[in-house]
Amino acid sequence: MRRRGPARIALRVAATTGLLLGVAAVGGQAANSGQAMKSPIVAEAQPRDDSSRIVFPRRNLPRLSFAGPRTRQVRSLLNVRGPMEYGQFIWNEEGVPSGPVWVRVDLGGQTISIFRAGHEIGTAVVLYGADEKPTPVGRFTVLGKFKDHRSSIYDAPMPYTLRLTHDGIAIHGSNVRRNAATHGCVGVPTAFAALLFGQLKVGNEVAIVRGGSGSSSS
Repeated sequence: MRRRGPARIALRVAATTGLLLGVAAVGGQAANSGQAMKSPIVAEAQPRDDSSRIVFPRRNLPRLSFAGPRTRQVRSLLNVRGPMEYGQFIWNEEGVPSGPVWVRVDLGGQTISIFRAGHEIGTAVVLYGADEKPTPVGRFTVLGKFKDHRSSIYDAPMPYTLRLTHDGIAIHGSNVRRNAATHGCVGVPTAFAALLFGQLKVGNEVAIVRGGSGSSSS
């Protein structure tokens, strides 16, 4: 479910200060410099230089836009210290308790994040649809899981497929590379897709938002 397409923004930058303060200008800078960033969160954070995680004080937990007017409370974010290239991802669930799992895809920032019990446990650079095959935005639920799926339409492997719609839109493992796009699916590094597959169950929610420029709306 991949095709050649226009060049994509494919870096997530660890501009942690601007991200957490919710400075709208920071998102614009990220877009202009070719670096991907999640929509800003307004809160006081308490990161440590030696910490792999930015933990928010319980008295002031931020809320991240999920889909439309919906928001989700965030307890911590992964402390991504540098840019992420195509095909790279970060996964760290050490010390994170069990709890509700949800996923947020930011098309403008070209990133995906998975949260468990309000803590971000994984993030990656993604591919998505463009032109006549755009990736839809909104709130979805996982309708089905298919570990070794192969597309009958495109005759292409789609490992660790998490189906989101009845017309074939899904999150699945892909060769995440420059100048590539999908036919509407969200393509993630295959190793990351395997981890997602292990965390998500049928019925878990996924939000796909436009994001990417300081906007928290879908």
